[in-house]
Amino acid sequence: MDYSTTAAAVLKGVGGEGNVSSLVHCATRLRFVVKDESKIDKAAVKASPGVIATAEAGGQYQVVIGNEVPEVFAEIAKISKLAGPAANVKATDGPKGNLLNRFIAMISAIFTPLLWALAGTGLLKAFLAAAVTFGWLDNTTTTYTILNALSDAFINFLPLALAITAAKYFKAEQFTSLAIAGAFVYPSIVALNGVPDITFFGIPVTMVSYVSSVIPIIVIVWLQSHAERVLYAKLPSAIRRFVTPMLLVLILVPLTFLVIGPLSNLISGGLAGGIGWIFTAVPWLGGAIMGGLWQVFVIFGLHWGFVPLMTAELQTGGLIYLVAPLFAAVLAQAAAVTGVWVRTKDKNLKSLAAPAALSGFLAGVTEPAIYGVNLPLKRPFVFGVIGGVLGGGLISAGGIAANAFVLPSGLAIPALLSQGSIVMLFLGLAVAIIVPFLLTVIVGFKDPVAETAAPVESRDLQVLSPLDGTAVPLTAVPDAVFAGGSLGKGVAVIPRIGALYAPFDAVVAAAFPTGHAIGLKHADGAEVLIHIGIDTVKLGGKHFTVKVEKGQQVAAGDLLVEFDIPAITAAGYDITTPIIVTNTKRYPAIGSATTGPVAHGDALFLAIAEEELAIA
Repeated sequence: MDYSTTAAAVLKGVGGEGNVSSLVHCATRLRFVVKDESKIDKAAVKASPGVIATAEAGGQYQVVIGNEVPEVFAEIAKISKLAGPAANVKATDGPKGNLLNRFIAMISAIFTPLLWALAGTGLLKAFLAAAVTFGWLDNTTTTYTILNALSDAFINFLPLALAITAAKYFKAEQFTSLAIAGAFVYPSIVALNGVPDITFFGIPVTMVSYVSSVIPIIVIVWLQSHAERVLYAKLPSAIRRFVTPMLLVLILVPLTFLVIGPLSNLISGGLAGGIGWIFTAVPWLGGAIMGGLWQVFVIFGLHWGFVPLMTAELQTGGLIYLVAPLFAAVLAQAAAVTGVWVRTKDKNLKSLAAPAALSGFLAGVTEPAIYGVNLPLKRPFVFGVIGGVLGGGLISAGGIAANAFVLPSGLAIPALLSQGSIVMLFLGLAVAIIVPFLLTVIVGFKDPVAETAAPVESRDLQVLSPLDGTAVPLTAVPDAVFAGGSLGKGVAVIPRIGALYAPFDAVVAAAFPTGHAIGLKHADGAEVLIHIGIDTVKLGGKHFTVKVEKGQQVAAGDLLVEFDIPAITAAGYDITTPIIVTNTKRYPAIGSATTGPVAHGDALFLAIAEEELAIA
């Protein structure tokens, strides 16, 4: 994947930076909150290179990229202010949606940055627990102590991490939030848990454990964000910077200990107890529901609502029953796409199904399988749901629970080995894999095999004239480097009007401060350099006015540079302007080159992609 091309195409498709209120990403998706949905070119976004699918859920426009979403997110940060350190993850001027959508958006924004650290340390803890279970490691050794600290520290101090992300979401001061969260997990405070007769200025305090807690810090940071605005407005400017955090810590931490903590502990305990009751009284039913519906929840973005429930389970009982049947849901979809790979005769579908299966089995990332294969084919997705229902029911019937917060995948199975029946676990996993695989292979699906070779989507680029003037062959340029084609192939124009326009929709890849040259990049990957005049860099920007900047999205016909032709020629410079395609490996040839009088916007030449030459 060309990350920069994908980033530019997606950003343009959602209506540009100006139409985006906020942007975050999760494990596989870019999650946009837009201001005006009518400005989204949904067909263009779906057609962008590297995009697997799109979805609209939880008040967000979601673009499914797959495992490489962080790289695309980083490229968007380079060409906009949406994804950088100063990006605002909370939508302040976009559509609010209903209460459920707003809750899902909040949980997604707060937990998304923590996801991989939680999953990675949780996986380490799972492997460590498995090593102890199988007798490979003695849990009384200092080696175990060190490894346990490495795997347990992040979830233990989760309130500190949530303080940062919640502060960013609610627009609160992050370090004040950290100071509050730090009090929650301070050693002497932790030691008070369970101690009788605790008072604060004579007021009885029911101390609960804030280790690994979620609800108290999110609630208190929300209160902090509102209190800060009031204090900043009321306190004198000379003292508000240090008095505000002092007052907030002094008021909000005791408020948590006296009210919010015990109340949230009651809520968490109730939720965890309710989940525990379901998975104790009718475990197979809970497992079947979670195993069957989990991927549906993922499609609609509703799965984020379960994250607080999972952390509440872990904090209360040290186990997560909700996670166990999800392994069946994930592996069932991976098995279904494997069945597609075995049965299909379509080479393109095989090439998509194979890596999708590997991603699902090993990493638990099923978006490539679901959106790229199973959902479009319909039956494999249904077969995967059936496998999830059966496997999830068996796993939960065996009393299986995860001992750490992990992303369900083949690599994370050790997290399930410390609780419940190992036999039922592997029986459930086997059923979840075998049933959808066999159904897909035997019952089948409508195989999109074309009797004749499917036409290849053209990547050729029509380059329009960026100038009003006279088009001449590149060999006519009075410069050996350009004329010889060393920098690329193209056409030159001798301009008669000092205005340079965009020859196609593009991102400005380079805007030289001297104004003598502009580099453009098309969404399909073509890179074009327009060099106004020969050796005009020596003018140092004199007689040139640049109208765009690097990273800016431009449309065909947009004004890029204005320049003074009489002044440039009077200074002794040739004004002949080469327009060349510089990435010759992808675009090794040009065609339909124009010569003679041209106006800006007229067809100038066709940049021919490598695959088109191969077909020819």
